Amino acid sequence: MVESLTISNSTKLLLIVLDGLGGLPVVEGKTELELAKKPNLDQLAKRSALGMHIPVDYGITPGSGPGHLGIFGYDPIKYQIGRGILEALGLGMEVKDTDIAVRGNYATVERKDGRILVKDRRAGRIPTEENRRITRKLAENIGEIDGVKVFIEAGMEHRTAIVFRFPHPLPPDSHLINDTDPQKEGKEPLEPRGLNASSEEVARVVRLFLKKVEEILADEPVANYMLLRGFAQKPKMEDFYQRFKLRACAVAVYPMYRGLASLVGMDTLPVAGSTLQDQIETLRSVWDRYDFFFLHIKKTDSYGEDGNHWGKVKVIEEFDAHLPQILELKPDVLVITGDHSTPSLLRGHSWHPVPVLLHSPYVLGNTAESFTERECLRGELGIFPAVKLINLMLAHSLRLAKYGA
Repeated sequence: MVESLTISNSTKLLLIVLDGLGGLPVVEGKTELELAKKPNLDQLAKRSALGMHIPVDYGITPGSGPGHLGIFGYDPIKYQIGRGILEALGLGMEVKDTDIAVRGNYATVERKDGRILVKDRRAGRIPTEENRRITRKLAENIGEIDGVKVFIEAGMEHRTAIVFRFPHPLPPDSHLINDTDPQKEGKEPLEPRGLNASSEEVARVVRLFLKKVEEILADEPVANYMLLRGFAQKPKMEDFYQRFKLRACAVAVYPMYRGLASLVGMDTLPVAGSTLQDQIETLRSVWDRYDFFFLHIKKTDSYGEDGNHWGKVKVIEEFDAHLPQILELKPDVLVITGDHSTPSLLRGHSWHPVPVLLHSPYVLGNTAESFTERECLRGELGIFPAVKLINLMLAHSLRLAKYGA
C-alpha cells in the first residue's frame, strides 16, 4: 500500500547500518552499546525517536541478506536471496539467468587419518591482498568444468565469489544445494549435494570444482581450502525507485552489501579506501545527487562474531567520533540501526530485536538518555517489524500522502 502513497520532494534520507549492532550483557551486566563511550550518539538519542526492530520474525535469527532487505522495505520472507548472488553482484560480477553463484570462504584445514578437518573457517581472515593472489592462482587454473564456465573473484579478507555459467537455462530450483561449511572448527567439510535432479547436476560440477581447488591450494600454508555458502540463482526484484520514488545510492565497502543494494536498484558508489572517513568523503561528494543514502559499517558484526566485545565497543566509539561530520550534512531524516544483532556473547547473529534511532523534526524525543538496547525499549517507536522502517522514514520526510478521505 505504501507505494501508492509515495510522493516526491527534496528531502534527504540517510540510513546508517552498523552491522550486527545489537548485543547482550558481557561485562558487569552491560552490552557493547552500554560499555561504549559515545557522547555524540547519546546526545542525538535524546533528541530522537528510539525503538527496536525485529528483522524477520520473533525468535528468527536472520542472515545479513534478510536483515538488510527488511530495512530496505522488502519482506525477507517473500524475497529469499542467496548469499552467493549478493557477493557476486557486490564484486561487480555479471550474473545471468544460466548462472549459479556462491560465496567462497578460504579456510585452513588439516589432514588426519585420511580425513579433512577444518581448523579455521576463515583462514585467520587473511589480508585482502593475499586473497587476491590466491584467487588469481585459482582463476588461472580453473576456467571451465565439463562445459560450465567458472568465474572467480576475490572479495574482502577471506571471502570470494564464484559464478558457474551453464550452457543452457536452468530450472528455478537448481540452486538447492547444501553449504559445505560445517559451521564449527574440528569438523569435516560437507559434500555439496543437490536436493533434486537439476540441482544435483549443478552439485556434480561443484564437487569437481572443489576437488580442483583442493589440489591447487595444497601447498598454501594458511588458505589451503575453500568452504562454500549460499548457492543462488538470480532473483527478480522490484526496483527501489519505482516503489518509493527515491533516488538511492549505497556507500559500502564489503561486496555483499554492495550486492544487496545493487539488487534492489541502488547505485553502488566506489569508495577510495576502506575507512569510515573514506566512506564519509564519498557520501559528502554525492550528497546533491541522491535522495536516499545507505551507509554500511561492517566491523561491529565482525567483532561480534569473533566474540571480541571490546573490539565491537571500539568500532561504536569510532563511529561516534565521526558522527558530527555526518550531521553536518543535515539529513532531513537520519536512521541509525543494525541489520540484526550480533552479541559477542553468542559469537554470531541472534534473534534479538535491534536498536533503532530515528532523527527528524517530527519526533517527540526526550524519552531516553542514551542510545542503548535498554533505552531503545523505552522509546516512542516501540518494537516493530524491520520492513516497516522505510515507511517511518518516508513519513518523517513528508513523502507519504494521506490515506483515504
